[in-house]
This record gives sequence, structure tokens and C-alpha cells, in this order.
Amino acid sequence: MSRVLVASRNAKKLKELRRILDEAGVAGVEIVGLDDVPPYDEAPETGATFEENALAKARDGAAATGLPCVADDSGIEVDALNGMPGVLSARWAGRHGDAAANNTLLLGQLTDVPDERRGARFVSTCALVTPGGAELVVRGEWPGVIARKPVGEGGFGYDPLFVPEGGEVSAAQLTPAEKDAASHRGRALRQLLPALAALAEG
Repeated sequence: MSRVLVASRNAKKLKELRRILDEAGVAGVEIVGLDDVPPYDEAPETGATFEENALAKARDGAAATGLPCVADDSGIEVDALNGMPGVLSARWAGRHGDAAANNTLLLGQLTDVPDERRGARFVSTCALVTPGGAELVVRGEWPGVIARKPVGEGGFGYDPLFVPEGGEVSAAQLTPAEKDAASHRGRALRQLLPALAALAEG
């Protein structure tokens, strides 16, 4: 059994990767989170890109624990805001992780933007770094539009505002399985499957 650290304390992220591994039939990989390993100093997310932040987190995790480490950085890019909030998504309204304030601010900034210009995409960049120094960075994108008001109780972050391309409901109204199949993180994580399978076989 090959242990792989996911540099997160978010139970939903850990479950998502476990589900994707199961669906792909990848056996021999045990996913552990930050709460399952001794604490270590985690670098602040100061990168200018999702890729820089994900790589920094994965490198820290692999160096500190001696385990292969997967880390992601994700957010939402809004066309009418020139791709912002981007890497600032989690702290757009000033406080890290205040989803309600972030959503309220984003809606306010788009008040005068017509429906046809409300395009956006969720972006997830995932990095896999091994203790031996091998690095793989992948990117998944989930296109859609920003709704006029939040709808739905599921998901987290900007999900209640985001209507996926071709859909009628928000990301917060999808089941976990529906979201896995389409989401930016799901798309990125599936690109890591060959490398994770190789770790299991190694």
C-alpha cells in the first residue's frame, strides 16, 4: 500500500480523490490528509498563479513527511473582472474563507454586467511531488456563468453562484457524484491517475 499525502484538511477534498481513485479502479493507494501526519510549517500561499501555490504546498508536504504529496490551488476566474478573483478567490472580500462575504462582493461587482458577459470558469491546479523530487502539475477548468443570485445548499465557496456551461442549475445543486464528473478539481485529479497508479505499483 502506497501512502499519498493530500496537503489539505478539507475532508471533501480527501473524499473526492478517494472516490476518483475508486472509480478508476486504482488500488494500493492510501490517501491521508494533513491531520494524519505530524504538523509541519506550511508556506503561505503567496504565488501569483495557481501553479506556483500548488507546487509550493506539494513540495513542502513531500519534504516534511517523506510521502508523495498532492496539493491543489483553485479558484474562480470571471471574464468581466479580467480573470479575477483568481488566486485571491478564498480571500476576495478580505478574510480567508468567508464564502458568504466573497459571494456578496462578487455579485456586487457584477451588478451591471449583462447576462451574455457573465462568463467564468472554476480552475483547479493540482501538483504531485515525490520525495525523490519528481514533479507533475496539471490543470482542470470548468466553464460556466455567474448567476444573478446564489442558489443551492450543497458544495462550498462560489458554488451557489456558478452555473456550469450547458446546465440549468448551480454547482451547489449538483450531487457529489455529478460534481466530481464535471468539476475543475475532478478534471485535474483524473489527469494525476496514471502517476498515482504508478506509485501504487512502484
